[in-house]
Amino acid sequence: MIGVFLGIAVVLVAFGGLLAATDAALAALSRVDLADLASRSRSRRSLLAIADDVGAHVNAVNFLRVVSETGAAVLVTLALTIVIEEWWWVLLLSVLIMTATSFVLVGSSPRSVGRAHARGVIGFAAPLVRGIRVILGPVADLLVAIGNRVTPGRPSTATFSSEEQLLSMVDEATEADVLEEDDRELIHSIFEWGDTVVREVMIPRTDMVTVDDDVTAGQAMGQFLRTGVSRMPVTGRDVDEVLGILYLRDVARLLHEGRRDSDAVLVTELARPAQFVPESKKADDTLREMQREANHLAMVVDEYGGIAGLVTLEDLIEELVGDISDEYDRDVADVTELGEGRWRVRAALATDELGDLFGIELDDDDVDSVGGLLTKVLGRLPDVGSTVTVSGLVLTAERTDGRRGRLRTVVVERDPDLADAEEAFGTDTPAAGVRTPARGIRTGARAPEKEQR
Repeated sequence: MIGVFLGIAVVLVAFGGLLAATDAALAALSRVDLADLASRSRSRRSLLAIADDVGAHVNAVNFLRVVSETGAAVLVTLALTIVIEEWWWVLLLSVLIMTATSFVLVGSSPRSVGRAHARGVIGFAAPLVRGIRVILGPVADLLVAIGNRVTPGRPSTATFSSEEQLLSMVDEATEADVLEEDDRELIHSIFEWGDTVVREVMIPRTDMVTVDDDVTAGQAMGQFLRTGVSRMPVTGRDVDEVLGILYLRDVARLLHEGRRDSDAVLVTELARPAQFVPESKKADDTLREMQREANHLAMVVDEYGGIAGLVTLEDLIEELVGDISDEYDRDVADVTELGEGRWRVRAALATDELGDLFGIELDDDDVDSVGGLLTKVLGRLPDVGSTVTVSGLVLTAERTDGRRGRLRTVVVERDPDLADAEEAFGTDTPAAGVRTPARGIRTGARAPEKEQR
């Protein structure tokens, strides 16, 4: 009798191992993989049925695996009771034997084989899996339904329960050299892009290159050549009155045709209708709209109806794939250390990145960039040498260019008076002694300045 019990237990353990390998293989293959395997397998109907409802088949397989392991444990216990009289010895030995057996022969090894040879395992076990589902499916479904009522939530057969879990798996795949670092950054950018609004991507109003409505085509061509842009908003009395968008190719075509009156043609006659989008609109929706309307440039409108800036297709795509440099981009370092606690930063550097650089909380709901923060506190457009103090930091406008006096770089250092006070009182704030920029800020590396194209 002992031999019968142990023999059946061995068969059940082996069967449980096969089911564990099958479960791991199903987890490793997608529905597309199963459908592709079905087109080249003799078990085509079974594989297609499994691909149609993977979760139900996984539940049935797991249910029968648990039954097999439980049955084997009971049979081993019965066999031991025949040769051992002390009940506690029987329980102890059966627990030790089945724990080791289940871990090695059902849990660990078969699952490793199933993950490593998923297609081969499923190709072999597909008819068995389908049969188990047909016979035990209702019972397994009932138990799963009861479990879901007790612990409601996302079904256990779901591959990912959240966006964070998926991104975490992408990070793990990168660490294991399954994905390249560039691929990881692209995947993260795609998910972050869904939450990005146009205001975060646009070229601000103060940095726009525009052309007045009384300018001729010849004069506009000169402005195109000086600035290096290919499209310019045509404005009326002020920047908020956008009459259209002037394209370089339209001006070039007119001048190339050699019409006698070409130099007298006003830009308003060549301007195309402008597209307007609210600054709160999602970047992905804006990209689709611009593709649909075949526009490369759109004007961004704030909540009061004024012009907040403009956004181009290049700006939107750069949010996904990173900076796209061309022959017109001028290189400006994000952050450059000048020594003695002084740093040169781009005026377009985000305020939170500057805060990370000095180890302080630096956030403002009204502005996003260092240049914007300096302008807000100063109360006017900064000149070279204009200085303000914000949150213990001294910001000094270093370089401006263009006829509009566009701010390019700012020199930042900790307030000397605050530093002396901290030293006198022996305080040690996070900002003290900072010499290494936060992660993600390019120090000394040349980064293309975002410009209108």
